[in-house]
Amino acid sequence: MKNELDEIFDTFDKNKIFKDKTLLQSNYTPEDIPHREDQIKQIASILAPVLRGEKTSNLFLYGNTGTGKTLSIFKVQSALQKRMQETNRLGFELKIQYINCKLKQVADTEYRILAEIIRQLGGEVPATGLPTQAVYSKFIEMIDSKKQLLILILDEVDQLVKKISNNFLYNLTRLNSELSKSQISIVGISNDLVFLENIDPRVKSSLSEEEIVFPPYNAVQIQDILMKRVEGAFKEGVLERGVVQKCAAYAARESGDARRALDFLRVAGEIAERAGERGIKIKHIDEAKNKIERDKILDVISTHPKQFQMVLNSIIILSSELKGNSFFTGDVYNHYQKFCLDFKVEPLTQRRVGDIIQEFDMLGIINVRVISKGRGGRMREIKVALSEAVLKKAKEILSASFNYS
Repeated sequence: MKNELDEIFDTFDKNKIFKDKTLLQSNYTPEDIPHREDQIKQIASILAPVLRGEKTSNLFLYGNTGTGKTLSIFKVQSALQKRMQETNRLGFELKIQYINCKLKQVADTEYRILAEIIRQLGGEVPATGLPTQAVYSKFIEMIDSKKQLLILILDEVDQLVKKISNNFLYNLTRLNSELSKSQISIVGISNDLVFLENIDPRVKSSLSEEEIVFPPYNAVQIQDILMKRVEGAFKEGVLERGVVQKCAAYAARESGDARRALDFLRVAGEIAERAGERGIKIKHIDEAKNKIERDKILDVISTHPKQFQMVLNSIIILSSELKGNSFFTGDVYNHYQKFCLDFKVEPLTQRRVGDIIQEFDMLGIINVRVISKGRGGRMREIKVALSEAVLKKAKEILSASFNYS
């Protein structure tokens, strides 16, 4: 066994594929962000007044996943902070804090997200135990202790609203009236293009936002992005002809997500490396796509709220009971209601459950087919679309979530 393991380790010591894999990872920040020059200039123009000590307009960046929203705001953030240091501006400080609202234990309650902002600003708040109003008071005390401008970047802000409600955004904007030395501006980032249309008009009015939309990348643009990374990421001559083009075509077809194209390349390289191949072939891209899609579905299942999981669990149990045959939305809702009763959870409305089922269809977890029942109206027929391997993993995740076997 030892010799077999040594052989595996020796293979990786003689890596023939990667030069610097970090260039393909999601946390890598490139010096240049191709095809986002206009959006970066717009962001800079809106936030530039902070250099004069003025509060800026609240800003919301919209666009599909992997369209450069977060990279663009980071670039402007870095430029603003560098400009502040170079010019040695006196009389006020500029603080720019980034919060990923999708992370658990950070933005799932009003208390926790305030505590995280306070922590980033150098303060401390216990994990639990204080009234939320006391945490707000601590926050106000910290930022109003001196003249400063605070820009809060709330990434995936729509997730924050789903978890907490839109009152948090409203409270943040209203805090400015209580501050004497400082001011707060918000930069929200969202994959949901109609996010603000669905929140309380009172909240929307208080935000008085500027909006910038990031369009999806097309295949040529994604190919250009990939080519700027591959030279540093891979050793010379390891990419079979057509590999980059195939990655770009796949990603452009799936909402123009450049991050996904980079994932295809990285995972394809890892697959080729494990197989002891000397290069990345077209077949490795197809294998990488299948693996990423499987992992993405499992990530969605594990990170979504309990109600989402309860609806999915009802669908999976029904599918198992009916031995893979199709069933209808009403069947799912009836089973879901019983499940909520068992776990003493207030059930969602049938309409909301219908929306969640539609989301499952969009994610490729199920297939939904609308059929006509004549005078009985139209019904949505449901069938689970997961492979046996993914379905098994999904059941394990749900079992762990609900603590049953």
